[in-house]
Amino acid sequence: MGQPAERARKLRADAVRNRERVLAAAKAVFRTGGADASLEAVARRAGVGIGTLYRHFPTREALYEAVYQHEVQQLWELAERLQDEASPVEALRRGMRAIVEFVATKKGMSAALALAVTGSSELHARSSPRLEKAARILLERAVAAGEIRSGIDPGDLMRAVVGMCLVHNQPGWQAKVLPLVDALVDGLRVGAKQRKAVANKRSSTRSRLLASKHATR
Repeated sequence: MGQPAERARKLRADAVRNRERVLAAAKAVFRTGGADASLEAVARRAGVGIGTLYRHFPTREALYEAVYQHEVQQLWELAERLQDEASPVEALRRGMRAIVEFVATKKGMSAALALAVTGSSELHARSSPRLEKAARILLERAVAAGEIRSGIDPGDLMRAVVGMCLVHNQPGWQAKVLPLVDALVDGLRVGAKQRKAVANKRSSTRSRLLASKHATR
């Protein structure tokens, strides 16, 4: 009785590992090869047979949607991990840079996802709020730390980064977008730095006044 149960657990564990390998391989292949990249190329890169790939993902569209959802999940997990970063603004920067990577994969799959990921699709409806919440986590932490100006909508910030990605279509476009993302994040720091300097100056002034009052008593 013990051996069949152990064999079943091993098979399930192998299936999970194979699925993860296929998703990682698909992400790499689709990003570099575009929407016409073959499923055979994905299987080769993952080190599995084409039959194994089809058992997990019976159609190309099913694989594309799974990769999209996997990317969204990874962005969410990254945002949660980045909450422990020493510098909230650097955590925000890393989160925005990760969105560039996400868009690179999505652009590679854009032809197949044209119907699956639209403003009204179920997939987009499930994913978009989660992406915006991930951006909100990082943005609000940076605002609370006084490193980023307040009043910025996380959805607008995310759309600004995505927009930078979509206007670039030449090979290697990520290398051009990443410096712009850094400039965007640095630009959000300007007002925060000024307000922080004013607050520190007022605090210092109050401290001097209190010290002067105590000295005259």
